[in-house]
Amino acid sequence: QAAPAPSSSNDDTARAGSASTMPTRSAEDILAGDVRVLLDARAPERFRGEDEPVDPVAGHIPGAQSLHTARLLDAEGRYLPGRLLRELFADAGAGDDQPVTAYCGSGVTAAQLVLAAHEAGIEATLYPGSWSHWITDPSRPVATGPA
Repeated sequence: QAAPAPSSSNDDTARAGSASTMPTRSAEDILAGDVRVLLDARAPERFRGEDEPVDPVAGHIPGAQSLHTARLLDAEGRYLPGRLLRELFADAGAGDDQPVTAYCGSGVTAAQLVLAAHEAGIEATLYPGSWSHWITDPSRPVATGPA
């Protein structure tokens, strides 16, 4: 069976075939303030805008917090227990049952944050366009430095 064709739209649901869905958010949702906790899954130096090996613009979406996916893993590369994941998410502003939206460079690594949030009992959505999509519109703001 052939793999589904990639979608060029940034609709409300990411689809893997037709069997599963993942809730998503758009750039418009973020700009409208409909996202309360926005987490960036990229390495801290990319988040701060100090090193950008992939995209032509460095930095992060204003208001986002950094939660690098490497912090979610133990020494064997497995997810930390749910209790420890909850602590990491709380430290990034996702406490008190705050739903989170995750993004990264292109949406792939951020899916790991969404899975870790699920394991921690936290509601999470994905901004699938991520940084690479965000910077395609020069009217969208860009931040550098820590949060």
